[in-house]
Formats: sequence, structure tokens, C-alpha cells
Amino acid sequence: MPTVLSTKKLSLSQKNLLLNSGIALVEYDAIKINFIDLELSGFFKNAIITSQNTAYAISRKDIRIGRCFCVGSKTANYLKQQGFNVVEVADYSKDLGAIILANYSDESFTLFCGNRRREELPSILKEKNIPLEEIEVYRTHLDPVSFEQKFDGILFYSPSGVKSYISANILNGSLAFCIGNTTAAEAEKHTENIITATKPSVENVIVQVVKKFKDDKK
Repeated sequence: MPTVLSTKKLSLSQKNLLLNSGIALVEYDAIKINFIDLELSGFFKNAIITSQNTAYAISRKDIRIGRCFCVGSKTANYLKQQGFNVVEVADYSKDLGAIILANYSDESFTLFCGNRRREELPSILKEKNIPLEEIEVYRTHLDPVSFEQKFDGILFYSPSGVKSYISANILNGSLAFCIGNTTAAEAEKHTENIITATKPSVENVIVQVVKKFKDDKK
């Protein structure tokens, strides 16, 4: 029976996708999120939200947003459920940047983000002199755990998750299953054995795991 390590604790339904396919699971949280207790209120005309952590952080604040520009369908769906007006959604930051350049280049934006936010989207907007204010609403901390066990696959959901795992372990021939291109780029620093999800979601990472190990049984 193949055994995989998830660098993020999964929901019951996500676990069952693996366990029902005959795949053993070990899980832990490779990173910790701390939300910043800052006073934030008022109206923001155009807000960029690139993660579920950011969406959760701003939903707890007394703010109003005219239009939300999101990375990730789950982030967008959460914001819609909280009553926010989501106007654009893309799977990756660079794709959202392209949408903004094409359709909203005369606007100004507020980027709500964490302390480890990636540079692609701010760079795209700054290159075109699109005004961008950044507000940090949470902090990501690496929380490394050392494992003696060798895993057939390791599931990564962010570059920070890769960094956290590698800081205490080696991949040692394990397949790296990555949620998207930026996570895969970080994993590529340590291995060539990478499978990247076809859509950036936890469920699709799991689909790739199940597919790979079912194919190997044939």
C-alpha cells in the first residue's frame, strides 16, 4: 500500500478520497497562520485577494469593498458567501494581472496579503504604473517536523510548505505532488520527481495522487 504525506491537514472528505483508493495517509500542518490584529475599516474600491487566508482575514474586519479580484475559485466562493462583490477570478496571480491590465488599467487597487506574498502580481501592476497599496493581514510561519519514514508521495500546497518540509527533511526519492506552478517551482529546487495539479485545488492534488498510484498498479 502506498503511503503519502500531506503537508496540510485534510478534511474528512479529502482524506476519504485517498483512503478509499487504498492509499495510506500521514498528515500535518507544515505552516502556521497568524492573523494580524490591526484596526482596519472603511471602503476599498478595488481589492485583490489571492488566498483563502486573506479572504478569511478581511471577512473579520469592518470594511466594505466595491469590487474583489480573486485568485482561486475557493477564495472567490468564500467571499461571495460573505456578501462581497467578486468581479474577476483567475487560477494564478499572473493571469489575474493580465485581466487587470486588459480591462482595469485606469483603476487603483488594494492588495490584501500575507508576509510571504509572491512578487508576480505586484510587479505586473507596478510595471504599468497602476497604483497599488499593500496591506498585510496575516503572517505565515514555517513549522517544520522531522520524519523518519520514507513516503511514496508528498503533497505540497504552497512554496512555504515546501520550504518548511525541506528545512527538516529530504525528499529521498518521494514524488512531490504540487498544487500549482509556483509550488512546483519551489519543489524543483530539490527534486525532478514532480506532478503538478491540473487545477490549483487540494482536491485536484489528491486526484493526481490517486491516478498515479492506480496507474502504477496496472
